[in-house]
Order: sequence, then structure tokens, then C-alpha cells
Amino acid sequence: MKLARFSVDGQTRLGKVVGDQIVDISSAMPAAGDSMRLLLEHLDGARAAIAAIDGPWLPLASVTLEAPIADPRKYLAIGMNYQSHVDEAAAAGVTAPQTQIWFNKQVTCINGPFADVDVPKVGPDKVDYEAEMGVVIGKRCRHVARDDARSVIAGYLVCNDVTARDWQFRSPTFTLGKSFDTHGPIGPWITTDDEIADPHALTMTLELNGEERQRATTGDMIYDIYDQIAYLSQVMTLEPGDLIATGTPAGVGIAGNRFMKHGDVVRVAIEGLGAIENRFVNEA
Repeated sequence: MKLARFSVDGQTRLGKVVGDQIVDISSAMPAAGDSMRLLLEHLDGARAAIAAIDGPWLPLASVTLEAPIADPRKYLAIGMNYQSHVDEAAAAGVTAPQTQIWFNKQVTCINGPFADVDVPKVGPDKVDYEAEMGVVIGKRCRHVARDDARSVIAGYLVCNDVTARDWQFRSPTFTLGKSFDTHGPIGPWITTDDEIADPHALTMTLELNGEERQRATTGDMIYDIYDQIAYLSQVMTLEPGDLIATGTPAGVGIAGNRFMKHGDVVRVAIEGLGAIENRFVNEA
């Protein structure tokens, strides 16, 4: 299934996407309201009811797709997880990490799949893009064995890990540079795990103003999704709705000293998961 949050007639609802149409699935679990996190907590029990809903359908073009999950408890992201990105960073004098490197994106950065992204007014002049595949956790878990990691995944989505590079390098944690409001566009929906035969065999691309800047397969990760979940769950309890951004390949803006300016449009697409597209605008 493709699970979405959408707005129409001034109301935000949970929906199921089929082709170019969407249907309201609120009746499958009314207590969830418009919270995808709450739906995911009970998805196993609600799955049959969701699958049975067959209308009334609305054209996707007639609704506004919102961030598929707006209220996760955690948004975690791994750095330097594609060898091509490690190589381009090394050319700039950045030492390759010897272990998984993790940072937080504060959840207030989350933004819609087609919403505008701010170029902040406080002075960052090095706002960058990073195409990434996102993993959405579906079960509360701790100390997950690598072989069991797929069983705790609800699904996948498209991410742009927008980064204010100048703020990123002011602090070794990266958190400030990764967490500006609007700098976490995700979507366009959550594609549930059962629809993806192999999450490590998907082509991912990023276009800036129609020009391709990044292209990779998710199989190029240094630490794959299951390694990531096993590693993180040694430290913390992962909960339904938690987001994990799995790394970006070569071609980021900083590598070519090309940063976002007002009016730039960035499109990130992942095979089988859809695409998000965001315009960068100067913050008012």
C-alpha cells in the first residue's frame, strides 16, 4: 500500500494512493485522526480494513499531499554512507569515518513533498541538497538482530536531507545545520515494505532545475538498512513512525560549490517510491 496524508477542503486526512487517485482511509481507524504515527502503531490490525476501502476516490491533482508523517518522535540520519560521497568528501580533505556516523534532524524540520523550502534569513549562504531514501519504523523495538531488521520496517519514502553547510560545520554534532524549519521535505507517501521486493535495488536520482546532479542505486550503501537498524537499536528504542535517512551519494552541492538560491527547484525520485519536488525560496 501507499499511505499518505492529504488536505482537501481545509481538512487533513489519512489516505491510500492507487495510481493517480487517493481515498480517505480514516474509517479504518478513526482514533488516529490525521496522525500517520498513530496509524502505524496499529497498522497490522488495520491493514485489512484499509485494503477493503474502495472509494470515493479523488484525483491526486485535486488534493495537497502533506508530509506522510508529521509527528515522528525521532528523525535520524546517517552520514557518509555511499562510497561515491566518501570519495568526493575525501577530495575536499574530509576524513572517511570508520564507523556509522549518526546525527539528528529535529522533527520540526519536516516539510511536505511539494512545499517550499526556506533559504534562511539568518545568513546561511551554503544551503545544500541531499537525495536519500527514508525508512519508516513500524514496530517498537530494541536490540534488533540484523537478520530481523526488515520485520520492524513499516515502509519507505523519499527524503531530501536539506543542509545549511555553514551551520553544520560550526558544531561536531551537525544538528543545527540539519534542522532548520522546512529542511526536511519527505514523501510523497509511505510505500509499505511488502510492495518493495528489495529496498537495496532502487535507483535514486536528484535533479536541480531539471539537470541531473545525483544518481545511484540504494545497493551502493556502505552500511545497508538492516545494518543501520541493528546498530541504532543497540542504543535506543525505535518506535513506530521514527524516520531514518539512509545516506546520500556523490553530487551534493558543496562538492561543486553550488548552493541553493531563491527560485531553485529540486526533484528527488526513487524507483518504486515516487518523487518529491521542492522550490527554494528566501525566508520572509
